[in-house]
Amino acid sequence: MTRAEPPTGAAVTHKQMANAIRALSMDAVQAANSGHPGMPMGMADIATVLFKDFLKFDASDAQWPDRDRFVLSNGHGSMLLYSLLHLTGYPDMDIDQIRNFRQLGSRTAGHPEFGHAQGIETTTGPLGQGIGTAVGMALAERMLAARYGSEVVDHHTYVFAGDGCLMEGISHEAASLAGHLGLGKLIVLFDDNEISIDGPTDLSVRDDQIARFEACGWEATRIDGHDPEAIFAALETARTSDRPSLIACRTVIGYGSPNKQGTAGTHGAPLGADEIAATRNELDWPYDPFVVPNDVLGAWRSVGGRGAERRHEWRSRVDAMSADAKASYESALSGALPNGWEAAFDTYKEAVIAEQPKMATRQASQKALDALAGIIPNLAGGSADLTGSNLTKAAGMSPVEAGDYSGSYIFYGVREHGMAAAMNGIALHGGLIPYGGTFLIFTDYCRPSIRLSALMGQRVIYVMTHDSIGLGEDGPTHQPVEQVASLRAIPNLNVFRPADAVETTECWALALKANSTPSVLALTRQGVPTLRSTAEGGNQCSRGAYILAEADGDRRVTLLATGSEVSLACEARDLLQADGIGTAVVSMPCHELFDAQDVVYRETVLGKNTVRVAVEAAVSQGWDRYIGCNGAFVGMSEFGASAPAPALYEHFGITAKAVADAARDRV
Repeated sequence: MTRAEPPTGAAVTHKQMANAIRALSMDAVQAANSGHPGMPMGMADIATVLFKDFLKFDASDAQWPDRDRFVLSNGHGSMLLYSLLHLTGYPDMDIDQIRNFRQLGSRTAGHPEFGHAQGIETTTGPLGQGIGTAVGMALAERMLAARYGSEVVDHHTYVFAGDGCLMEGISHEAASLAGHLGLGKLIVLFDDNEISIDGPTDLSVRDDQIARFEACGWEATRIDGHDPEAIFAALETARTSDRPSLIACRTVIGYGSPNKQGTAGTHGAPLGADEIAATRNELDWPYDPFVVPNDVLGAWRSVGGRGAERRHEWRSRVDAMSADAKASYESALSGALPNGWEAAFDTYKEAVIAEQPKMATRQASQKALDALAGIIPNLAGGSADLTGSNLTKAAGMSPVEAGDYSGSYIFYGVREHGMAAAMNGIALHGGLIPYGGTFLIFTDYCRPSIRLSALMGQRVIYVMTHDSIGLGEDGPTHQPVEQVASLRAIPNLNVFRPADAVETTECWALALKANSTPSVLALTRQGVPTLRSTAEGGNQCSRGAYILAEADGDRRVTLLATGSEVSLACEARDLLQADGIGTAVVSMPCHELFDAQDVVYRETVLGKNTVRVAVEAAVSQGWDRYIGCNGAFVGMSEFGASAPAPALYEHFGITAKAVADAARDRV
């Protein structure tokens, strides 16, 4: 591959194109009086070579499925990305957006946010997340290429990352997984500027990143990040490797700032008016703030339009696919579920109702997956080394392996955080629906990525088993107490805790249909009875809560429960009804869906003017708005203990008698 000359001719140099990034970045941060100018100024040379000579994209079509992905993991340097989007001609990134950096309503948020502007592939800012997400993107590319062929799926994933990204623990999980899977189309350009916010990085870290990544199975090299020829040569070599690549680019943070470059002073604060004037002189950039001369802007706009021809060629190859292959490919990319899947799944649910099994909801989940895998071929499952416990591997699923990406099941290893971030990347890439499992307690390890799933509105399904003290002897280190409440606190996240095999089936259907909302399925280790005896009413879980058992006579008490405690509530109902106290049981598998219902439905289900008692083997946070001032909660107020599950329920007072007594005390 030969280097592309500036499209407008020799008059426009690499230095001028890179300096356009530097100038826009320092001007925007100065105008906002907030931001991080140092990284964009330091990485401008690398960005210029990557975008001008290598990156496959078309600024006029940001959704082109076979574009290269560019991930800014060091998202605090967001002005680098915004400058590139503006310079290359993305239609929604005009100069006013650059002027309004970090202002309310602008597309140029402090850190890149997916969906705010075309060309932002993922939300970054929490350091290291971009690397983990990029691993999922690169893996999705390989899996789709194995299914549909490299004629229509053949692109790279490039990542800019800083020292902070590599210090974060998620970077180890991500690098290890990528090396194990041999993701050769993943290239990370490390901004090796030896500066952090506190000062020189040797205050806190002396890692040999080259040796570290080589130990994980990567190609790794070190270059001068301000030498365009060295950058070009390193990228060209990395693109031919069958292993992921790390290019450590030694840069000067705040490059061009005569008095602040190379110091922490450029990391997270504006340069100041005097220093910006001095920097303009140093860079030979005699233009007013936010002004890019026409010849330089023209050179960048030509870069942004260069990919149009390649996109049209790709479209021709897609059109040349067989009718069935093309339909399958385009359906997968659209994210749509196959025609008839819901009717087929309802047939499966009817069989569950007829069977009335007593089983753990994790087992019910596996059976649902067995049915789904035959209906929805673009599921991409996995587990963080707990496949036999989470029961996430459906019948017929084969593993994804280095060199053979044709499978649909990913053995993530003990890398919960890396798994969650990779699933975000798979979802963002498109073409596959990711789900992955671990124990519910380890959502604490996944939480930053789960939060980003919700923030970005991605259909990622977290299969979290062993959901309470009901897991028994493993004890309080593994028994979730506060996790369900903490997950419910995350906006735009559906937390499902189904009561039986029927509800588990329905919750899977709802998770799959939630195109812009991630889901957590909190599933039991212990067996639970089937409580639903009819399919009448359709997907009852779709409204978040429903009356499972109405009162005999006037309703005086409403028992609210989720998961394994719903059957316990049914036992308490029997005790109360025997005393002539009309009692209804409400199963409440998803608070978030229930909260979205109209007030009439909510009041009908909760039972206006009835005594309400909630029971859940977890902390009480979040239940007050349902039980009211005079209600009661039966659950956990401390950590669990190591013992068989029945003994634990008795010890902590989560029993049918305790629920019934709480209701009697208030009637």
